[in-house]
Amino acid sequence: MPLKASCLLLLSCLLLCSADQYQLEAERIMNTTPVIDGHNDLPWQLLKKFNNQLSLESANLTHLQDTHTNIQKLRLGHVGAQFWAAYVPCDTQNKDAVKRTLEQIDVIHRMCHQYPDDFECVTDSAGIQNAFRSRRVASLIGVEGGHSIDSSLAVLRTFYQLGVRYMTLTHSCNTPWADNWLVDTDEEEAVHNGLTGFGKRLIREMNRLGIMVDLAHVSVKTMKDALSISRAPVIFSHSSAYAICKNRRNVPDDVLSQVKETHSLVMVNFYNDYVSCSSKANISQVAEHMDYIKRIAGAEAVGFGGDYDGVSRVPLGLEDVSKYPDLVAELLRRKWTEQDVRGALANNLLRVFQKVEEVRDMMAPEDITPDDVPIAFQDLEGTCRTRYGYPDNGERLQLLPAVLALSVLLKLLL
Repeated sequence: MPLKASCLLLLSCLLLCSADQYQLEAERIMNTTPVIDGHNDLPWQLLKKFNNQLSLESANLTHLQDTHTNIQKLRLGHVGAQFWAAYVPCDTQNKDAVKRTLEQIDVIHRMCHQYPDDFECVTDSAGIQNAFRSRRVASLIGVEGGHSIDSSLAVLRTFYQLGVRYMTLTHSCNTPWADNWLVDTDEEEAVHNGLTGFGKRLIREMNRLGIMVDLAHVSVKTMKDALSISRAPVIFSHSSAYAICKNRRNVPDDVLSQVKETHSLVMVNFYNDYVSCSSKANISQVAEHMDYIKRIAGAEAVGFGGDYDGVSRVPLGLEDVSKYPDLVAELLRRKWTEQDVRGALANNLLRVFQKVEEVRDMMAPEDITPDDVPIAFQDLEGTCRTRYGYPDNGERLQLLPAVLALSVLLKLLL
């Protein structure tokens, strides 16, 4: 064999062995530190495809087809904990958003009930670690969009009782108390300039309860307001770096600085449009977002937030939830330390969650009672509302003298 051909063959072998080494290392690390993913929309797929009828054979999660997620894929991907999204679209706002969200919370609970060997519904950081040890997927609930609570702190508290442990303040629509990310584009104009007074009170109530504040989908001003107000670290459950892809769903550098200061967390999104700002992307470009956030905000600020089953396009090499080890191998190839990798996989989220729980426990001795002051009625939207509990706005009292005078006049005329 000519010398040149021999050298090329040797180089190919070395590259192949090196690639295998990173893959093996990724599998070794993930055997003891599985991934905690911040956002998966499988419950939305269950609604769209089966109207939440898990009893249907076609809805069997063990071998579910045409989704990014099923039990087998979760096992292959070393997914140890998953925040399942209780998501309902913005067109439910001022209509049946609360009912629809309750149905999505219910289907997540039924997933755990129907597949007890695979899923374990948990509500705290200790529960995640216990599920790791039992080799079940710790299943947590995140409500995606503040419109789901219909501007009610009582509904927020009820969701907490049902197991909700983060809420995304907005989806792709404003609420009566917060601006969404589209106000930073040409599509919408800012209405509230971030958070209103009620929105700021809501952050405080989330801190008191122990619900993580999620800033995916919100405007930059809303991000900054929440980061400044929250007594606990916040998360971006599925967002990426604006400097790498200038899509307003991503996190800009000045906000990343606040993320670093507050020890918060950005869980990187895999949607092609937010990864490469185009319809196509690859696994290396996702790693670039993670590299960048690590460089600006620190290794403790990086997490995984795939957004699987909530997006139509995912990067080449990250086709479904089974591919997480390939992304970990890519990070190792980029000289991430084992400590940094374990942080991004799980430890960073556990740290944030534990701090949220610590803040909750610290606020309890302060004798802070639940915030029971409702949002002003005039701040609510939609026509299908009653006024029970709100004081009379005076319109009826203003009309009463005129009605009485007209009645007297009619009697005189008759």
